[in-house]
Amino acid sequence: MSNKKSFYGRGLPNINPDELTGKLIIIEGPDCSGRSTHVELLKEWLEFKGYAVLNTGLSRSTLVGDAIKKAKQGNILGKTTLSLLYCTDFADQLENKIIPALRAGFIVLGDRYIFTLMARDIVRGASKEWLKELLEFALVPDIVFYLNVCPETLLHRAFSKYGQLDYWESGMDANFSSDMLESFIKYHNALQQEYEIMAKEYNFKIINGEDSIESVQNQFRRAIAEYLNIY
Repeated sequence: MSNKKSFYGRGLPNINPDELTGKLIIIEGPDCSGRSTHVELLKEWLEFKGYAVLNTGLSRSTLVGDAIKKAKQGNILGKTTLSLLYCTDFADQLENKIIPALRAGFIVLGDRYIFTLMARDIVRGASKEWLKELLEFALVPDIVFYLNVCPETLLHRAFSKYGQLDYWESGMDANFSSDMLESFIKYHNALQQEYEIMAKEYNFKIINGEDSIESVQNQFRRAIAEYLNIY
């Protein structure tokens, strides 16, 4: 992994990647894979080690974050509209949160990144080439972790956490099945396949998200400590 920052394509205007001295560490994976829990634990650990840390994630933009949440309540968003809303959300956070933090030397922990946006859209029929062009302004992360959890485990965790299944996280808008349980399994199987394809293309570090929280967190810490030379 190179310490030099770069963009996947043309990047954002007037941004010099050489000025971004911080580290961008991403944790990818589906809903209920444990991402948010491990991001918080990593943030506490890194701050204890003396690092300044920023935690970011999807739908947290002050520009459109609330708009996305409200729009999804009606279950009527078109696929392209949803893609563009999430792209806008990510672009706003990249320009106004992630890049300033990296310029200041922070470690930025991303609770999902463009890879989730791409995986979601591809299983809904979007062109991979179109998505790559749409998101080419994204900064290349220093490390990308992927929490791999089978759909059946995700289903169990979703019921345990929420007591019900979510329309969008079950892929009901993508017509996998009229039955939400069946749709959930088919949707997450399709997502898992896309993540595995991207893992090879983008050099993800794959972690078994079905291990215990302690075991998974230790794997994260060992990999990050090696990269940052933490002893």
